[in-house]
Amino acid sequence: MTYPLPHLGIALGLAAVGVPVLPLTAGKRPVGNCCRCAKSACGGRPAMKNAGPCRCPAPCHAWAAATADARILTSPEWAGAWRQATAVAYHPGGAGLTVVDLDTAAAVGWARESLPATRTVATTRGEHWIYRGTMPSANAVRPGVDVKSLMQYARWRGPGHGRLVDLPPAVRALVMREEATPARGPVASSSCARAVWHRSVATGCRHTDAYIRQGLNRGLAKVRSHPETGAGSAAFGVAKFLAAQHTQCPGPCGLDIIGQQIAAAAVSVGVPESYARRAVANGFSAGGAP
Repeated sequence: MTYPLPHLGIALGLAAVGVPVLPLTAGKRPVGNCCRCAKSACGGRPAMKNAGPCRCPAPCHAWAAATADARILTSPEWAGAWRQATAVAYHPGGAGLTVVDLDTAAAVGWARESLPATRTVATTRGEHWIYRGTMPSANAVRPGVDVKSLMQYARWRGPGHGRLVDLPPAVRALVMREEATPARGPVASSSCARAVWHRSVATGCRHTDAYIRQGLNRGLAKVRSHPETGAGSAAFGVAKFLAAQHTQCPGPCGLDIIGQQIAAAAVSVGVPESYARRAVANGFSAGGAP
């Protein structure tokens, strides 16, 4: 079936394969909120960061309005939006995807050297690299690079080319790096446990005490050596490296205690505790920790 509104036809094709979509107007902007949703008077949709009760049938709230329901896309409440649409957007996180948006030639060059090849879509200024998996979104994680996944939309520019691969730790680390900015002023006391690794918690570890302590102390020193920025990324890298050393151990190896020490080191130089714990957890996962 063909549709008199070409962008609606594209949207329905994407929705048919489970991709949540929404219309974009001039300037690649979502449709503005209706009067009932303006200035967050409705409280926002349940899917938003500040979850609210809004069930507005119109395409309000940008990415949070994205849907794969053809009945909603073709409803009277959406008809006006499709008439003024200049493009189609989709919600990557809702489709189980992450888009690395590369806005410059330099950013594309960096990705080709630093990230695993995956499905690629050409854009007017660079490329979209699409990975299987979701994560928090963040803008300007490095020059010319945005990460779009949860709570953000991306413009649909076609299916692209190449084989879709799983979201790599290197992309997750980009957002950890952004979140690792030290807090302004004194750092509040952390609830990170002050436990210290000891052989008694690692009865199944195949390494010697000296080996464990030396690696851990070097890792903690590396995290603490970033008092201005980058401690979150360092915590991710240290956790990944140390976890990889224990993949052949029968366990337990006391990695939970080691993780607490790494997180505490990051917190000590200003990384918010929630970010520090997340960086360590992601690092352990990337390193193959059980």
